[in-house]
Amino acid sequence: MSSVDQETGHAVEYDDTAIRFLEVLWGEGYLSPGGPEEVDRVLLGLDLSGKRILDFGCGAGGVTLHIAKTYRPAAITGFDVEAPVIAHAREAAERAGAVGVSFIQSPPGPLPFMDGSFDVVFSKDALVHVPDKRALFREIFRVLSPGGIFAASDWLIAHDDEPSDDMKAYLAAEGLSFGMASAATYLAAMTAAGFTATHAENRNAWYRDVAREEFSRLKGALHSAAVAAVGEAYVAKNIRTWTAMQKVLDSGEHCPTHLRGIKPMRRGA
Repeated sequence: MSSVDQETGHAVEYDDTAIRFLEVLWGEGYLSPGGPEEVDRVLLGLDLSGKRILDFGCGAGGVTLHIAKTYRPAAITGFDVEAPVIAHAREAAERAGAVGVSFIQSPPGPLPFMDGSFDVVFSKDALVHVPDKRALFREIFRVLSPGGIFAASDWLIAHDDEPSDDMKAYLAAEGLSFGMASAATYLAAMTAAGFTATHAENRNAWYRDVAREEFSRLKGALHSAAVAAVGEAYVAKNIRTWTAMQKVLDSGEHCPTHLRGIKPMRRGA
C-alpha cells in the first residue's frame, strides 16, 4: 500500500504508517523479519572490524545501527531510495549517539558512490525491489573494493516460470514492487558482474515457521498494539497478506535466501 512523496512525486512504499506497523511486528528500526539474530547469521564468519560497509536498502536503520554497534566497522553507510525511512534512520542514529554511521537517500538508478568505496556490501531483504538483477549486481560490484565481500538476504521465488495462482495472490496482497527471481537468476547475475565464490542458502524452512508465529501474534498478543499504531483496517489488510504469504511459504515457492560473493583482487595484487 503505497503513498506519494509530496516533494519528489515518487511512490513511497514504506511510509510512516508502514514503518510503525512493521516495527510493532519486527522491532524498532526493522522492516524485515528475524531481528539482529538473522542479521548475524547473514554475516556469520565475517570480520567487519575496521571495514567500510554499505547497507543497501537500509530501511529504518535498525540493521545499520546493529552492525555499527556489534561489529565495529570503520564506517557504515545506510542507503535507501525512500525518504521516510531515511528520516527515521537518521533520527534513530541521533538518539543512539551513533558514531561512524551515515544515511544517504537517492532515487533508483546508479548508486551515488565512487568505485571501490566499500569493503563490504550488506543487504537485508531489499534487493527484491530492484527488477534488473544484472544491473543491480554490476553496481554492487563496482562500489566494492577489490577483495570486497557481498553478504545479503533477500526474498526469492523458487523458479523463473509463471508464478502460481497462490504466488500471484500473495504479490497482489503485498502491493509492493517485488521483482522476485530465483536463486539461479541471482547467482548468474552475480557471476556476470564478476563475483566469485558465489553461494545461495535457502531459508524457507526458517521463515515458514517464523511467519506462522508472526501471524499468530498479529491476530493475538500484538493485535491491540498494532491497531493502536496504524488502525484496524491496516492491520486487517496485513492479516490477509500474511494468510496469502503462508501458502507460498508452505509450498516452498517463496524462499528467503542468504547470498554471498567476493570481488576478486586485482591481478598481481
